[in-house]
Amino acid sequence: MSDGHEGGCVCGGCVCGAVRYRTTGTPKRISACSCHWCRKRTGSVLGLSVYFDAADVAFLKGETRPYRLTSDAGRWIETRFCPTCGTTLGWTLEFLPGLQGIAGGTFDDSALWHPQRYVFARNRPDWLCLSDDIAPYEGMPG
Repeated sequence: MSDGHEGGCVCGGCVCGAVRYRTTGTPKRISACSCHWCRKRTGSVLGLSVYFDAADVAFLKGETRPYRLTSDAGRWIETRFCPTCGTTLGWTLEFLPGLQGIAGGTFDDSALWHPQRYVFARNRPDWLCLSDDIAPYEGMPG
């Protein structure tokens, strides 16, 4: 994977510092997404999602709160956020069992991650340009 990550340890956390995590291993999927949920959770036009094997993600400090909702694709998402500052740190998805999604912007060095695909591209604003190596999908591929 050409994301600048060689399977080492990468850390991150919430805005206030109450919650910290560590990832190891290589991401299984890196996606930019403009679904309704990603736009709302980020307050922006897209979110960056970095998926690891669940065993490769460890929350080291603080507690998170869960929130479960139904996605644009009709499947459940369970998100984890900091109860102090509200930062969404990660989530699990019904259709990706065994994987843990981490919000790309919460890594200490968020520039490490280059998305492989852009999902819910049908919601892309006209001004948003994508690199030619990012595969667009109108919805959520399987």
